[in-house]
Amino acid sequence: MRRTVATASVLLAALTLSLTACGTGAAMTESTPSTSASSRPPLKTTTPGPIAPTGTPVEVPEARWDAVVADLAQRGVAGAPELVSAEAVTFSDGSLGCASPGQSYTQALIDGMRVVVTADGRTYDYRFGASDSPTLCTR
Repeated sequence: MRRTVATASVLLAALTLSLTACGTGAAMTESTPSTSASSRPPLKTTTPGPIAPTGTPVEVPEARWDAVVADLAQRGVAGAPELVSAEAVTFSDGSLGCASPGQSYTQALIDGMRVVVTADGRTYDYRFGASDSPTLCTR
């Protein structure tokens, strides 16, 4: 019994000390915000553009060129496309270097191709992975 009373007294003293250690003893006062100018520059957010891979220039296979022409026709582009550049690229993931916000992509290296064409005064950036199906990079 004596041991229980001694243990309870020690626990009560420890609890009292820990609770009083949290208080500062001074009344809380409202502080006014500082009006001094910050030395840090303001945060700037930007929307990243498409990643411009630097690959080896290549000839566009006929099947891929036909796929680009068909895609442009489906989008209502009447002018004949002119090749600006074509390069073999190893993309870092399944987005083919043109990720869309909120989308998930395979995290593997993808051997592919980037084909840039102009038609009707606009530039179109197409990406190919392993297949002959083009992905238009619109960012």
